[in-house]
Amino acid sequence: MAGQVQGKVALVTGGASGIGAAICELFAQEGATVVATDIDELNGPELVAKLNKAGREAIFLKQDVTSEERWAEVVAEVDKRYGRLDVLVSNAGIGIGAPSIVDMTLADWRRQTAINLDGVFLSVKHSLPLMRRHRSGSIIMMSSLAGLRGAANLAGYCATKGGVRLFAKAIAMECAQFNDGIRVNSVHPGIIDTPIWAKIPTGGNATGQNAPIDPEERAKFATPLGRAGQAIEIAQGVLYLASDTSRYVTGTELVIDGGMYAGGVVRQPQ
Repeated sequence: MAGQVQGKVALVTGGASGIGAAICELFAQEGATVVATDIDELNGPELVAKLNKAGREAIFLKQDVTSEERWAEVVAEVDKRYGRLDVLVSNAGIGIGAPSIVDMTLADWRRQTAINLDGVFLSVKHSLPLMRRHRSGSIIMMSSLAGLRGAANLAGYCATKGGVRLFAKAIAMECAQFNDGIRVNSVHPGIIDTPIWAKIPTGGNATGQNAPIDPEERAKFATPLGRAGQAIEIAQGVLYLASDTSRYVTGTELVIDGGMYAGGVVRQPQ
């Protein structure tokens, strides 16, 4: 079914690469006007240029999601250009691991919380008034399988993603209370083959060391489906939540994890 978000204006944070870029591309293909934001001033403009060349409507805005001042500017720019906001995808996030929670610095804890949780809070605080003007819309918050269950060496990450999950439910109830026509849900990816795996510092300090994690190798043993997911597979779930197809869905979580949350299997030999 083509044109699932035709005519909608969608703001996607962390839109320059990985899952965020896949969401931007799919939204644009399905007829949305896409506002991609990121701190990445190389990949972000390149993505938008590619979409524009294909005849899609998209712009890039540099944004640090932890800056409240910048959030006000970004939403004001969306209002000035388009006069509305129909879809908010709070996707920007980082992962910081540590051999043990006792090795994690307070600086790392606060940096991760600022991006993964404060950034989501600010996205909702500043976007809701514009969305409420038209009394409709969809807010999608990117959580994680780590927001549903614990993971050794990722306690701080789990704390932020678990917070996103319940924040989404609370805002869903608030929007229902206001009867503003806005739905709110969270998405929970499992092991997805994206650049984030090469960016997870585990050295116990603010700079850390990049962990040489192979998502495909890890997923082979950890997921019932036996493979890592692809960014487009998460984007397709986000598209569903952004579209009117999910008009009766709010306050819930969409788990896209190859079966990890359901349980484990011992695969039979071929």
